[in-house]
Amino acid sequence: MTVTLGEHNGWSLLRVAGELDMVSAPGVRRAVHELVAEGRRSLVLDLSEVEFCDSTGIGMLVAARRLMRSCAGRMRLVLPARESHVNRVLAAMGVRRLFDIHPDPDTATLERPQDDLGERPVRRSA
Repeated sequence: MTVTLGEHNGWSLLRVAGELDMVSAPGVRRAVHELVAEGRRSLVLDLSEVEFCDSTGIGMLVAARRLMRSCAGRMRLVLPARESHVNRVLAAMGVRRLFDIHPDPDTATLERPQDDLGERPVRRSA
């Protein structure tokens, strides 16, 4: 498995290739946690090159979604084919509906990111 970090239209983009399973999921989880620790709040996980995903990989995706939501962030998945292995596993486990899924990084990043360090509204007490 390989994980590549980049940026696309202002969003953090993690490209995952290979297998997302018990062995590799902790590395992806760590990368997501590092981005959140850096203050990043708009994340796209590109899973278009993931060939296999087991329940540990799905659990990691659900946990990453929960983490992003807990810090008022957004996470989107890139899965180009509805017939892809990851899409089938998400559907079979009943969690596909939890994710904002897009066919490519361009579509996933059309909206301006809400990130990051200083773009949040400031609340003032009256």
